[in-house]
Amino acid sequence: METRQQGFLDSQPLSEADEDLVSEVSLNNSNMTEEEREEILQELTKLEEEISTLKQVLLSKEKQHAELKQKLGISPLNELRNNFSRGWHDMQTSTAYKKTSETLSTAGQKTSAAFSNFGSAITRKFGDMRSNSIGYSVRHSMSMPTMR
Repeated sequence: METRQQGFLDSQPLSEADEDLVSEVSLNNSNMTEEEREEILQELTKLEEEISTLKQVLLSKEKQHAELKQKLGISPLNELRNNFSRGWHDMQTSTAYKKTSETLSTAGQKTSAAFSNFGSAITRKFGDMRSNSIGYSVRHSMSMPTMR
């Protein structure tokens, strides 16, 4: 019989030897004595009872928790608001937020400066055009005799 280990994701089909090995293993574990089986069943019952008790205790503690919050005037809406505020604060104090904020601020300042320079250039250009048109009009009027 060939010995090989198969991983969880091994996609090779079972060989006949593997199938024989699986059929030899009993789900009831027939090697167990009746005493051992009874002992395990008692332990299982005990665990189930403990789990049930713990669920009851947890339910009682949750009820007490809700009552104390109610006495303090803490409503679900207040908690939601506080959680949101805390989350917003945590985000604002994060390194990523600070870096992004600084980058956007710098970009905004550069964009503002660019628009300001652009506006100044256009104003200058219009001023040049205006003074040129005034000069043209004055020159034009001097060279042309006035008609009377």
